[in-house]
Amino acid sequence: MARHTYDMGLIGNCSFQALIDTRANVQWLCWPRFDSSFVFGGLLDKEKGGEFSVKPDRTVVKTKQYYLKNTNVLCTEIESEDGRFKVTDFAPRFENYDRHYRPLMLVRKIEPLKGVPKIKVVCDPRGEYGRVKPQVMPGSSHLRFTGFAQPVRLSTNVSLNYLLDGKSFQLSEPVYLFLTWGVPLEGPIISTAEDFLNKTINYWQDWIRHCTIGPVWQDAVIRSALTLKMHQFEDTGAITASTTTSLPEHPGAGRNWDYRYCWMRDSYYTLNALSAIGQFEELEKYSNYVENISVNSHLRYNPVYNILGKENFDEAELDLEGYLGNKPVRIGNQAKEHIQNDVYGQMLVSILPLYTDERLSTSGRGRSTDIVMDLLNNIANTMDEPDAGLWELRNMSFRHCYTFQFHWAGANAAIKIAKHLQDELMLDYATKIRDDAAAQIEKCYKPALKAYSSSIEADRLDASQLQLITMNYLDPKSDRAKEHLQALEKELRTGEGLFYRYRHEDDFGEPQSTFLICAYWYVEALAAVGRVKEASEIFAHLLTYTNHLGLHSEDVDAATGSQWGNFPQTYSHVGLMNAAFRIARKLDKPNFLIEEVPTR
Repeated sequence: MARHTYDMGLIGNCSFQALIDTRANVQWLCWPRFDSSFVFGGLLDKEKGGEFSVKPDRTVVKTKQYYLKNTNVLCTEIESEDGRFKVTDFAPRFENYDRHYRPLMLVRKIEPLKGVPKIKVVCDPRGEYGRVKPQVMPGSSHLRFTGFAQPVRLSTNVSLNYLLDGKSFQLSEPVYLFLTWGVPLEGPIISTAEDFLNKTINYWQDWIRHCTIGPVWQDAVIRSALTLKMHQFEDTGAITASTTTSLPEHPGAGRNWDYRYCWMRDSYYTLNALSAIGQFEELEKYSNYVENISVNSHLRYNPVYNILGKENFDEAELDLEGYLGNKPVRIGNQAKEHIQNDVYGQMLVSILPLYTDERLSTSGRGRSTDIVMDLLNNIANTMDEPDAGLWELRNMSFRHCYTFQFHWAGANAAIKIAKHLQDELMLDYATKIRDDAAAQIEKCYKPALKAYSSSIEADRLDASQLQLITMNYLDPKSDRAKEHLQALEKELRTGEGLFYRYRHEDDFGEPQSTFLICAYWYVEALAAVGRVKEASEIFAHLLTYTNHLGLHSEDVDAATGSQWGNFPQTYSHVGLMNAAFRIARKLDKPNFLIEEVPTR
């Protein structure tokens, strides 16, 4: 059976994201925010999703898609029977007037590479998830699409009549397309496009130059870092779990979720990976997002918020055909209603560097002390409370080992913060909570399994318990750690080194796909216990489950190696980066600066 992959590349500028396939069609673009309705959504409905494509008039011979080195600028080359052309797509992002210029603007440059190919440009946007088909009104050098909340305009040096009539034309020189939401392009088309392109290339390459990324699987780590960066909504600091909604975990499984929201848990993992490469701007912005949530929280924190820090995004189903016919198509996410108590520890671990890393500004440390104590109180108050757990069970609650792991880790983070602040009250309180959490974790140890189970109540194994080793709750050199790892391997690992979350039934039956971050947790655990050769071999194999651009999905079908689940998935790229770093440390090849740069 052929392997299914998401043959698309991601572009973005921390204001919006777009997915573009290998035929240069924009399959996904949401405006004005990550979680807004799509403007182009052919990924979920070919008819209602609209189209923004560049098509050759003759039969396609082959295509090639790639990123310009160390950037999020995407190139798609298409060769047809009468020539070859390239489409360069990017979302402008660069420094301007001491801030980041990141408009709601998609720029497309189309240039001939061989011969004089004949092409057709189609721009047919949609509103309200396909329910609105706008009217098109031509201007002097633009098309205006009416019916949106804000003006949508296509400014171009392509003949407007060719666009309106769907007529093909010969591509003898470069042409440019600016699609904007709200503020239109005000300036010359050609020089502005080239200027924005060069500045955007320079911005991303400079961002990578400031990263601490070592030689071990460097290309894969760079692509992952660039992908994670694009998932922060810079206006508020929120970090989303993925670009998309409703891409199924497995065909026909019904596990189709909207991941365009900010999970506290996912954000912890993403910030951990970015901090590991020396990028802290994202953490500082995220801390502001958390502070704004804390002001409005009522004793408890939700596990997930929208990118504005709000709770009002009810889950609903849309009348769309779904990806490859997989329904339902959902927007919103019921997880906001769940009790997931691991969130408090993850928030503490996320903000720890703000207090302990001297490279960061100290201005916000005193201001956030109340947040630390509030989070500790939440851990203490929920220490013995069943919850939905990491995997967000909808109709079942247990006292999950994973939750206790982050009670323990969060308390450890608070201990470090207390020491830096010389706060004895916080130190004593956090120490007691850490000890209580460890006692709860030990209740999950099942001697008959020689392993820690998913919860106090159950004897089931769960891949998230791999982190008992990687978080150093268990001494990686101990027999208990090695036996625990062996039990998880026996139950959850596939022959290829992929890993299931768990094998028991949940609200939707038994999971059919493996979960990529679990496989990377496994690689980390292997390296931690000293099985470095195995870790390296499996890591190299896991890289074969990326698409042609090095982008990971959420899930992999173990039988076919196919990509499934929302895409790209931040979890998976975080796992890749952390596993690479763990192996590098074991090989005594720590991260180093790619290029020495002055401290910013």
